[in-house]
This record gives sequence, structure tokens and C-alpha cells, in this order.
Amino acid sequence: MQDKPLTIIITCEHGGNTFPKQFSALFHDRKELLESHRGHDPGALGLAKRLAQELKAPIFFSETTRLLIDPNRSPDNPKRFSEITSRLSAQEKAIIQELCYQHYRAEVESELSGIIRESGRTLHISVHTFSPVLQGKVRNADIGFLYDPSRKAETSFCIFWQNELRKLDQKLLTRRNYPYRGTSDGFTAYLRKSFPEDSYLGIELEVNQKYPSGDRRTWLCLQQLILQTLRATICMKDKSASVFSVVNCSF
Repeated sequence: MQDKPLTIIITCEHGGNTFPKQFSALFHDRKELLESHRGHDPGALGLAKRLAQELKAPIFFSETTRLLIDPNRSPDNPKRFSEITSRLSAQEKAIIQELCYQHYRAEVESELSGIIRESGRTLHISVHTFSPVLQGKVRNADIGFLYDPSRKAETSFCIFWQNELRKLDQKLLTRRNYPYRGTSDGFTAYLRKSFPEDSYLGIELEVNQKYPSGDRRTWLCLQQLILQTLRATICMKDKSASVFSVVNCSF
């Protein structure tokens, strides 16, 4: 079967820690929590915007704190509401979902459907960052790639991308399906149920928060390295190994 052309879309589900004013009472005296990794993914939105700008790709992002509702969780997952909002009434939850959840996800799904209709195939990069330490355990990675191992194109893409990073920086620790499994509930996992393998590649990029929280020059250099290797992976021309092609590599 001839490869379909590939068009890119960038998303960022945990891009901020804001919330509508009507929910201010929920976060009274919770500033520290909002600013922590539980409130948002530090650095993720800046990285997502840079990738989108350089790759000339559409970008969609949510700046609402996941402590209100988590747009990276499926509609039937009760954990889309945090410990702060899980005890609210059904009516209050419905308002939050309508204001801060449904529109974002519907917009992304609509964009993906349009791309697939026009070009046949889309690469969705969902940008996240992760806490260096969780529940007292150090996360042993600098960058993680989350994907569904049963999908050949996603697997090949992540292997190529990982190899490109290793070529340029052997000290950088990259891992696949870490610090989470790519098949765990998330936006990409949900979208795979709607779009078949030959039309949709959903990759979650996870970057250790020690970089955006650390030295600015080091963080900018890492962003450039991620961008450079992503470009190389997208434009891979080795037909003996590649299972994807692109609309163009003019970025």
C-alpha cells in the first residue's frame, strides 16, 4: 500500500494554570499547588509554540489548569476532575466541562478530521513535560516518547526520532513509553479510537521539567535539538525503513 502524505498538528493539553474567575473560590490559598507540576506542565507550551512556528503547523493548546479539569483525560474518565473538583455537583461539573474541556477537544478533533480528508494522514505531536521526581522516585529520563506499540508507523517514528537524538547527544537519556505508557488514557489514545492507523499517528512528547525549570540556555538548546531531530525524522527519505511520507519538507 502506498504511503499517504503526512501533515503535522501540535497540541498542548497542560499549557497553563489559569481558570475562569467564577471558580476562584476553589483555588483560594492554592497558589503553590497551581504553580506546581500538578497545576500545569512548566515549559510545555513554549516548546509547543516553537515547534509549531518552525514547522509551520497548526497548534491548539489549553491554558486552563488541570486542577479544574484535565483535557488530556477521556470524557468517561472520572479522573478528568481533580481532587478539588471531583466533589462538585453534577451541574457544576457540567459547566466546567462545557467551558474548559469540550470546546478544546472538539476543535482538535475537527482539525484532525479536516486534515485527514484533505491530505490523508496526520502526525499529531502532543507536548508535555514531567516532574523529575514523583512520589519520592526519580524519573530516569530526559525525554520520553509515548505511542501505541501495536501501531507500526508510531513505533517506527519514535524509534527514528530517538535514534536521531542519540546521534547528536549521546548523554541525553531518551526512553520510549516512559514515564507513562502510550496506551494509557490520554488524548492521543482516545483519538486512536476515532482515526485508523493509516490516517493518524499520535505521539506524546514528554520532556523532563528540570530543563525548563533550570538554566535558560540549556533549555533553549534542548528545544533546538528536539526541533532539529523532529525535522530529520519527518523528512526521513530512507524508503527501505520509512513507513511514512510528508506533504513537503519546506519548513
